[in-house]
Amino acid sequence: MVASTERLTRSQARRAVLRASGLDRPRPVRTTPAGTQGLQQVVDRLGLLQIDSVNVLARAHLVPAYSRLGAWDVQALDRATSRSPRRLVETWAHEASLVPPATFRDLAFKHAALRAHIERRGDALHGVPVARSPEVARVREVVDELGAVTARQVQEVLGGGGRRSDAWGWAWTDAKHALEYLFLVGELTTAGRNAQFERRYDLPDRALPADVLATPPLDEASARRRLTEVAARAHGVASVRCLADHWRTAVPPTQVAVDELVEDGVLVPVEVDGWRGPLYRHRDATVPRRARGRALVSPFDPLVWERTRTESLFGLRYRLEIYVPAAARVWGYYVLPFLLGERLVALVDLKADRRAGVLRVLAAHRAPIPAGDVAAGAPGDEEVARELAAELWTTARWLGMSDVHVGPDAAGDLVAALVRGLAPAAG
Repeated sequence: MVASTERLTRSQARRAVLRASGLDRPRPVRTTPAGTQGLQQVVDRLGLLQIDSVNVLARAHLVPAYSRLGAWDVQALDRATSRSPRRLVETWAHEASLVPPATFRDLAFKHAALRAHIERRGDALHGVPVARSPEVARVREVVDELGAVTARQVQEVLGGGGRRSDAWGWAWTDAKHALEYLFLVGELTTAGRNAQFERRYDLPDRALPADVLATPPLDEASARRRLTEVAARAHGVASVRCLADHWRTAVPPTQVAVDELVEDGVLVPVEVDGWRGPLYRHRDATVPRRARGRALVSPFDPLVWERTRTESLFGLRYRLEIYVPAAARVWGYYVLPFLLGERLVALVDLKADRRAGVLRVLAAHRAPIPAGDVAAGAPGDEEVARELAAELWTTARWLGMSDVHVGPDAAGDLVAALVRGLAPAAG
C-alpha cells in the first residue's frame, strides 16, 4: 500500500513537534514538586534522557524534565535508577543516556556494532588498548564478584594506582578505561550513581528487573523497528536522519524500519514548507490549534538535538559551544534556547552560582526570526524579555537560587530589555 503524502505548513509542523515533545502547553502550577510519576511520563514521552557531566546550570538529564514538569524532585531520579525494580538504567544510546530497562535490551545490536567497530580500529578506546587487554578480563571478574562498583573501587582492587592517559579530558585509570569499554558494548550497565556522580557499574543480569530479563530479546530488525517508532513518537514529525540520530544508529537500516512502519500505517509521509524531506509524521501526532508553552530548553534536549531539524523548523542554527574557543562563539558558553509559544525566540547563556545563590545571565540574544514569521505575529523584544525574565525567576527558585543577576559585561541585543523585565518578574 502506497501512503498518500500530507502537507503541513512550518507552523503546523512546529506545533505537532511541540505537542509530541510535551512542550506545547503551560506547565502545571504545583504546590509540591513533581515526583516519580512525572519523571516517568517524561521518559515515556521522550524514550530516554541524555546524560552529561556538565553542571553549569544543572545536570544535563535534569533539565528536560524541568522544561516539561516545572519544579520536580530530582531525588525521584535516584530512586528510579538505584532502587529495585529499576525504572531506568544507563547505556550508550544517544551518547550516554538513561533508558528504560526494556530499551537496554533492544539496543543489543548497537552494542554489538560498537564492539566490532572498536575491534576493527585496533582494540583502542581513547587511544588506550582495551578489548583484549588483561585489565578488561580482571575488571569483569571484579564486577562479577562485587557488583555495583565505581571505577575508584575497582582500581583499589586492581592496585597500583592505575596508568593514566595523556589525552586531554580522558585522564582515566586502567579500571575506568576497562569499565567504559564494557559499558559501551553493553556488558555492563549501572545501578545508579553515588553522591560524587560516579557510575556504579553492574551486570545487566543483576541491574535489570526480573520481568525484563524473562522476556525473550527481539531480533535486530524488530528491535530497530521498535526503537524507530519510539523516536518517531517522541519527535512527532521527523526525517529518517532525525530518527536515526535519536539512538545514534545508522541511517540505511533506519530507512528500512521507516518503510515498514509506513507500510503498516504507523508513519505517514508528510511535506513541510522549508524542510527538506522525506519527512514522516507518527500517526498519533496531532497539530494543536495553538502552542502556548514557555520553557528554557537544554542543549541536551531531543527538541534541539538534530541541527538540520532545528534550523528547518525554528530558523535557528544552534550548537553547544562549550568546546568552541571563546572568540569564535556565536551565542555564549552554556546557552539555552528559550521557547515561547511555537518559536525559539531567544538564547540565554546561564550559570548557576551556587555559592552566592545567584542565577547569573552572561548573555541574552534575540533568536533570528525565520522568514515569513514576522507577519505571523512573532513576539517583540519587550514581550520576549518579559517572558524570559519570568522563566529565569521560576528556574532560579527550582535551583534554590535567591536572585537572578545580569552582569555589567553581559552580551547580546536582549540584555537591556531583560534587565527591565527582571525587576517586576521577581515578585
